[in-house]
Amino acid sequence: MTDSSPLYFEDLNPGRVFRAGPIHVDSAEVAAFAGRYDPQPFHLDPVAAEASVFGSLVASGWQTAALTMRMLADSELSRIANGLVGLQIDKLMWHRPVKPGDTLTAEFDVLSRKRSQSRPGFGVVQLAWRTFNQHGELAMSLENAIWVQARTETV
Repeated sequence: MTDSSPLYFEDLNPGRVFRAGPIHVDSAEVAAFAGRYDPQPFHLDPVAAEASVFGSLVASGWQTAALTMRMLADSELSRIANGLVGLQIDKLMWHRPVKPGDTLTAEFDVLSRKRSQSRPGFGVVQLAWRTFNQHGELAMSLENAIWVQARTETV
């Protein structure tokens, strides 16, 4: 049985790791996403993709980020009290292309947390995201800050 109780600021201690996935990358979804949001030939046309720097069809990096967000939303972090409220993204890097047929997993590490001085019922939690392909190779990483409700207003 999985825990369904809300996660609060106090529950997100530095060093805690949340794992998510898997999610499969489908060629039709790669083309649909690219056609709508990132219509470059190496995302849309297998022949053009072969001649590109990638040598084959690849997913948009933005699709990789969106798929990772989906994994986060389906993970234990979805239990954060009052939802996942993002404040900023830092250090976004695409380390290797994601290809149709890949299966992705993700890890979300709590890096730090700081109670809000102006709103002590909340705090800012810094997370590190890492997305891996089925071979355990790092595909994407980023850091972001989220706004999290505290269980109590005292430190």
